[in-house]
Amino acid sequence: MSLDRPVAPDPYELLPRVAAFTVTSDDIADGVKLDLKHVFGGAGGENVSPQLTWSGAPEGTRSYVVTCFDPDAPIPGGFWHWIAVNIPASVTDLAAGAGSGDETLPDGAFHVRSDFSTRDFGGAAPPQGDQDHRYYFVVHAVDVDKLDVDENASAAVVSFNLAFHTLGRAIITPTYQH
Repeated sequence: MSLDRPVAPDPYELLPRVAAFTVTSDDIADGVKLDLKHVFGGAGGENVSPQLTWSGAPEGTRSYVVTCFDPDAPIPGGFWHWIAVNIPASVTDLAAGAGSGDETLPDGAFHVRSDFSTRDFGGAAPPQGDQDHRYYFVVHAVDVDKLDVDENASAAVVSFNLAFHTLGRAIITPTYQH
């Protein structure tokens, strides 16, 4: 049973335009259904963040932020599944499972709370029978070494800071339907 809603717009089309660069994954692909490995544990999955590799970031990139956002969640603001900040500019990949906690991220990087209220990756968990949900895995190239946030920041505060410091975005958007 669908919640009978229109499809939300691409959230990144609503933001100021920035340079594009490339993100690839051994685990996920644009428009392809997520494997149960990347689905939330409470929804029958393994809750493992996917492997990501990126290249071609704009000149002046000093760090990265990696996020996963579901604009199709049946709430006005969408749903944040993952926010990893202050990834050093020398890092251009995250292994599968890097979202399991701060100790799995590169030195100096950390997670802020997802909408699951945990500081790690939370896999796909759309309502049973709802429409396909899109999961925007985004690598944000940032013009500062560290965003002015700490581990207690909300996804909204991180996003607001990114509005002023993003040089480029690399996006890969798999889907999932329960």
